[in-house]
Amino acid sequence: MKFAFDISLKNIRRKPFRAAATAVLVMLLSFTLFAGGFTVISLQNGLSSYQARLGADIVVIPSSAKGHGTVDDILLQGITGNYYISEKDLEKLSNIEGIEISAKQFFLTSAKASCCSSRVQIIGFDPDTDFSVMPWIKESYSGTVSDGDIVVGADINIPSDKTVKFYGQDYHVAAQLGKTGTGLDNAVYTNMNTIHQMAENAADILASETFKGVNIRTAASAVLIKVSDGYEISDITDDINIHITKVEAVSARSMLSDISEGLGSVSGIIGFLVGIVWLLAVMILITVYCLLANERKKEFAVLRIMGASGKMLFLIMQAEAFIISLIGSGTGLIIGLLTAFPFADIIRSALGLPFLTPDVTLTTMTGLAAVIFSVLAGQMTALWSAARITKNETGLLLREDV
Repeated sequence: MKFAFDISLKNIRRKPFRAAATAVLVMLLSFTLFAGGFTVISLQNGLSSYQARLGADIVVIPSSAKGHGTVDDILLQGITGNYYISEKDLEKLSNIEGIEISAKQFFLTSAKASCCSSRVQIIGFDPDTDFSVMPWIKESYSGTVSDGDIVVGADINIPSDKTVKFYGQDYHVAAQLGKTGTGLDNAVYTNMNTIHQMAENAADILASETFKGVNIRTAASAVLIKVSDGYEISDITDDINIHITKVEAVSARSMLSDISEGLGSVSGIIGFLVGIVWLLAVMILITVYCLLANERKKEFAVLRIMGASGKMLFLIMQAEAFIISLIGSGTGLIIGLLTAFPFADIIRSALGLPFLTPDVTLTTMTGLAAVIFSVLAGQMTALWSAARITKNETGLLLREDV
């Protein structure tokens, strides 16, 4: 076996371009398998993370928010905007039968701040009643979100002094949240007292129509609702939409179903494309190995004359295919790793779906699987040509017309 590997290495060194061309095809196999698996796993992780972060049965937003996108667009992509439910409509909402818990959120779009290269969505919540943001915050921060404190998403750069200025006022960064794979990773969170103060400062500085007719202290941009036992979510959703005309209520189940369908479609397309690339690459590899075997008949005949058995020729060809496949698949994996993580945010934005990259363990397992299957593909495609060559007689191998 060692002799076969030694001969194979010498053959590869003697014909580096031939080996490199074959390795590129295996590299393509490895890259597509890893990239496809990485993307599908990231989408599944993102959906699970988003479902855990939402924690509500129904989400209510003002009808005026429709100009900024759908409910799931606003929550998933963190689309910036200032839109509010009036105190009167909030009171009507509180009188809807079947609501167990409701948690208000107040949205404020920042001007360009020192922490960010673009505007961010600031989300105010009440730590005493919230059941969506606080469990997420507690995963990375055990303290309280006091007045003047902010908690930032995973993709926001924190200044060294942990101070960020919004509308002329400095705020202390108390913690940074874990990654969700959604636009919420670019959002900022704070308590209601703090965001009301921010909004009042914004109204003074911007002198815009944003808060005209809005009582900053009592309005809300979204309300997350948990439905009481014994009530149907769809009934409560319909009740809200019928009786409160200036809001839109959407069931979280419907949102997640739509996202899941989108994820399934994207995963199916990825799987199809990976399959097509694999099929083409394998067919090309089979052709390449057959052509190479035919080209090298005299080389194999000389080895037979020198005493190499048919089994030894078979081992040499398989060892050569293994080395080339291992180099190619390893290179494909490295390229996949170098492109997957840096472009994760671009992929998430392009797909418009939650996209949370897997941890080191799962990424390693995906990479190993890609390498193993690619090496096996290289071995299997070389198998037929190796078996065909080793079955031929020495004299037949030396003939020019065979």
